[in-house]
Formats: sequence, structure tokens, C-alpha cells
Amino acid sequence: MPVLLRMLPSLLLVLLTAPVEGQERNINYELLAASRKGSEPAVRELLGRGASVDSRDRNGDTPLNLAARNGNAGLVELLLERGAAVDLANLAGVSPLMAASFTGQEAIVRLLLDRGADFQSVDRVNKTAMVYAAGNGHTGCVRALLDAGVEVNARYLNDLTALMWAAAYGRAPAVELLLQRGADVHVRDNRGKTALAIALEERQEEAIELLRASGAAER
Repeated sequence: MPVLLRMLPSLLLVLLTAPVEGQERNINYELLAASRKGSEPAVRELLGRGASVDSRDRNGDTPLNLAARNGNAGLVELLLERGAAVDLANLAGVSPLMAASFTGQEAIVRLLLDRGADFQSVDRVNKTAMVYAAGNGHTGCVRALLDAGVEVNARYLNDLTALMWAAAYGRAPAVELLLQRGADVHVRDNRGKTALAIALEERQEEAIELLRASGAAER
């Protein structure tokens, strides 16, 4: 029998069992859809069938980024256990930690930090997880980030601090927490404005009261 004929059965087996590129794309799409919906059983099944844990959608979001943003802690834990890259950001530079901080998912923020998420990374507009947490008034996330080692008086874009972000948007509980943790009321941004000056500019009365009570100067 010619050698080629003897090889046909094994060649056929390879062809039948080899993954097809279109099938791979399809199963990865299913994984992203299941992650967006927060369906842990579906995600578990799709990963078992070979879906890539770090698949990306058209925005560059991974299953972990979607789960973190939507507050599904169980799914976040599952994806991390299956090897998801903890700091893989989307096309806007938003990492899972930033996404969770933006939407106020304290448990997920702590989980990601425990797995080594980089709290110093910045997105395409130079914002960090702390900026998103403080600016949106997610006090639990602010606390988690401080507990993980974020410097309370760290300077971000335009020399703004977390206290300034919280004051600008009138996030009184976040302002209070940051003051309790040692935020400096006297530092100034690149315009020469303190947190109090910014709060006055934005007419954030509760923040103004808290800052004045902490010894902040008018100018």
C-alpha cells in the first residue's frame, strides 16, 4: 500500500479534531457574551471547551474587565483562577481594577488588589483607579486602595489629588475618609488651587464645611 494511503486515516483524524479559526472566534465571542451577562455556569463551560480566558471584544474588553465592571465577584474569582491577566486593559487603557473602582465594586477591588493588580497604572486620559473611586464617591473602594498602599497625597494629572477629585464632585463621605487618612488640605494643583478652592468653585457645600473644619485656608 502506498505510504500516502496508509497515512490517510491519521491525517483525517487530525483534520477532524483540529480547531477551526472561525470556531475559535465563535466560542470566544460566546465567552464574552456570557461574561457580559454574568453567567458563571456558561463561562465555566466555555472555558472547559477551550475558549480563551483573555478574549477581547471590539472595545478591547476581556471577560475579566466585563465581570469587574458589572460587579460579579464570583465570576471575577473564576476567571482569575483560570489564569485571566489581572491588569489587561481595554483600548481606552481601562484595567479591571479601574473598571471596578469606577462602578464602586469594593469586594472586586479588594479581590483584584489581593491578586496583585497594579493600582498605579493609568488609562488613556491619565486617570487611575483612585481617581475614579474618589471622583465617583465610592468610599469603600477608596478605603480598599488606601489599605493596599496608595499614597493618600499622590499627585495625578494636573497635580490633582484624590481629595481634590472628591471635593470637586461633592463626595463628602470620600472627602471625610481621605481627611481621616491624612490627606493634606494645603497642597495645590497646577493652577495653584487647593481642595477647598476647588470645592468653593464648584459650590460643594458639604465638602467645603469638611475642609474648613480640617483647617483648610480660603486661599
